[in-house]
Amino acid sequence: MRRREFLGMAAATTMAHAMAQGQRGGKMPVQAAADARPMELGLVVSPYKAPEETIRRVKELGLPTCFLSLDGYIGKFTQANAEVLGGLLTKYGVRATTVEVVRPEPLVWNFLQGPTTIGLVPRATRAARIEALAGVSDFAKMLGIPQVQTHCGFIPEDPADPLYAEAVTAIRTVAKHCEGNGQMFLMETGQETPTTMARMLRDAGQANLGVGLDTANLILYGKANPVDAVDILGPHVRSVHAKDGRWPTNPSELGEEVAIGQGLVDFKTVLTKLRRVGYTGAISIERETEGPQQVEDVRKETVYLEGVLREIGA
Repeated sequence: MRRREFLGMAAATTMAHAMAQGQRGGKMPVQAAADARPMELGLVVSPYKAPEETIRRVKELGLPTCFLSLDGYIGKFTQANAEVLGGLLTKYGVRATTVEVVRPEPLVWNFLQGPTTIGLVPRATRAARIEALAGVSDFAKMLGIPQVQTHCGFIPEDPADPLYAEAVTAIRTVAKHCEGNGQMFLMETGQETPTTMARMLRDAGQANLGVGLDTANLILYGKANPVDAVDILGPHVRSVHAKDGRWPTNPSELGEEVAIGQGLVDFKTVLTKLRRVGYTGAISIERETEGPQQVEDVRKETVYLEGVLREIGA
């Protein structure tokens, strides 16, 4: 049996068990917190505009897991919406591993306005983003999803910068809220060096604070090679975005995101190192194209990553 077929059956079995447990308890079905199998492939999706089409597409691509980008749900983290989304995950046998929000806006994904608009570092949007993260955490609890992730922003490298201490407090606040919901809170790599993120892990001092490793972002922001980043952050990684890219050559703009296998990420080495430090979570493909082109890209990237996983024995 092909690996994708096996993983799809395993995910469906896990979901059916969760649904049965929910029915016996008189509550809506919830996601199983444990991974059905180490390093399952998945897809980063935004289901708000077309939830059924989105979750069905994950299933049709042969992927057993998804990573939910839920910015569209901000202000609408209701029980009713959770029941709809949870029902679709159950219907198609797809397991959601992590949720993420990065809004409200403004958000400018470059080097010029990025430091003052992205994440929990900027003062102007910090309170609203903490509120949005608390909301998505509560929403994820309704769905039984055990991880919440976001970009924390351009965390200052200088720990004496007043914004650094404020970021520590903000990140600790969100982590404590997630802790109350039995969840991990993950900082997504990108805007900061791995050493700066390691310092934040230490200084925030929350046992449920971890890392969402985006393999391309480290390159796109010119901060690190993901192979080396795993040496620093590996034991703290709890989710992975499989994405490829190239270094920034324009000092105002991020590097170019490209299809997996066409950029600079050494996936074999990254995944081998993650496996050695005990990572068992999903590998969620993130391709920043749209429509039929995105589907075609994801199909090719799935084949590529399946080959890498077979090669490393995962």
